[in-house]
Amino acid sequence: MISSKAFANEKREGGLAAKDEIRVMRRQLPINAQKERVRYARHKLRQDKKSKMRVLNSDLSDLRRKTPVETAKRKPLISYLTWPLPGLGQLLLGQRLKALLFFAGSLFAYLIAIPYALGRGNYRGKGLYGLISLAQDGSRLDRSVIFMVEGVIAIILLLMGLLIIYQSYRDVNRVERQMIRGVRRHNWFETRTSVKRSGFPFFASAPAALVTIFIVLLPIAVTILISFTNYDPSHQSKFNWAGLANYKQIVLGQGIAGGPFWHITGWTVIWTIFATSLAILIGLVLALLVNQDRIYGKRLFRTVYLLPWAVPAFITIMFFSIMFAPDGPLTNVLSSLTGQITNIKYSTWGTRTVLILLQGWLGSSYVFLLCTGILQGIPNDLYEAAKIDGATGFQATRHITIPLLLFQTAPLMIGQYTFNFNNFSIIYLFNGGGPFEPTKSGNIAGSSDLLISYIYKLTIQKQYQGIGSAITLIVSLVLIFIAWFGFSRSKAFREERL
Repeated sequence: MISSKAFANEKREGGLAAKDEIRVMRRQLPINAQKERVRYARHKLRQDKKSKMRVLNSDLSDLRRKTPVETAKRKPLISYLTWPLPGLGQLLLGQRLKALLFFAGSLFAYLIAIPYALGRGNYRGKGLYGLISLAQDGSRLDRSVIFMVEGVIAIILLLMGLLIIYQSYRDVNRVERQMIRGVRRHNWFETRTSVKRSGFPFFASAPAALVTIFIVLLPIAVTILISFTNYDPSHQSKFNWAGLANYKQIVLGQGIAGGPFWHITGWTVIWTIFATSLAILIGLVLALLVNQDRIYGKRLFRTVYLLPWAVPAFITIMFFSIMFAPDGPLTNVLSSLTGQITNIKYSTWGTRTVLILLQGWLGSSYVFLLCTGILQGIPNDLYEAAKIDGATGFQATRHITIPLLLFQTAPLMIGQYTFNFNNFSIIYLFNGGGPFEPTKSGNIAGSSDLLISYIYKLTIQKQYQGIGSAITLIVSLVLIFIAWFGFSRSKAFREERL
């Protein structure tokens, strides 16, 4: 009466139902039920034992806390005498497991950190001495930068070893002082409980801290140290300490990098303000327009507005670079409109204007996406209440939409300014930092170079690593201050809702 396919489906469903019923019946067998009861009883016994042991140890700890002990000791002599060897003080106080952990730290301090700082185990450097000498008395194959890097690593390892020694001394001293006051020392249960409660943040963040030290702080420290040397094309293999000579050139506008520094800094500030503000303005206006109920085809508009962000930026930059070439289509159009030969890439302010407009369009997509998400989350009740009170659309936008947008996006907008301050790709790909005007920007930088692209040319192309590091440090400090100042003044930061 039914098709073969339906019969097969019914047969399959009947088989599955039979398997489920057999499985249920097997569980209902007396032997299986007894096995489940035995398994549950064993589990309950284990849990009950752990729970009762925990309660018992807790009660013992409370009794030990409440029962003082008399002692003739008046000074923490053990901590004073055993501080050079972490773990020994804990062992003398009877805390064996804690002593084992600190003994491991003692092995690190005396077998790894201190020998490395003295030059043992280095690749080619000599530990702390190599950081001072910078391979001046080394062989021809020795390089000062290797000695500097290994010297910084030696300092990091030495500080970690000293931290372990200090923590061991602090722990022994604290326990001894408590014993002098009549407080019994912690047993292993109390120590383990204390570590679980208050030590979890330290154990959880320790791996990330180690990675941060060697991946982030180590390069920063080396960069800072290089800024105080004469690391230049004439001193690539071996360089010396130069003190504040690089910073003096920058501040006074002297030397190969100090001369154009302030000129490039001025253009970098102009670029950052205008390019970022234009991107924010375009993204905000487009988001407000698409959010209007009277606009049709919102999905199409949102897709088109997100294209500059979806397409890789270097493709767009290279495309406009070709379009504004001397024989490019946009150059020919401008020449025909103005009636004279126009070459944007050979004009200082022409290149700068195009770069600002191009970055404004490229950066607007992110702002548009950000504002669109926030606008969709604003309740319509606010606009309805404003309309009942007689507010116009412009007034509702000014007093409701804009404040809510700025409250949510202020930290991210500040990040856009700091990003554009160091926007290397658009400057390098569009015109290579040109056009070049040696009278204003020197022989290395172009008239559209930012500080970041200028640092690249100084360090990578011309090998002036010393003064390039000094400029990098100055730029980093300025950006850190600007970001902190902007964040601290934002309402979201003051209300701790970042």
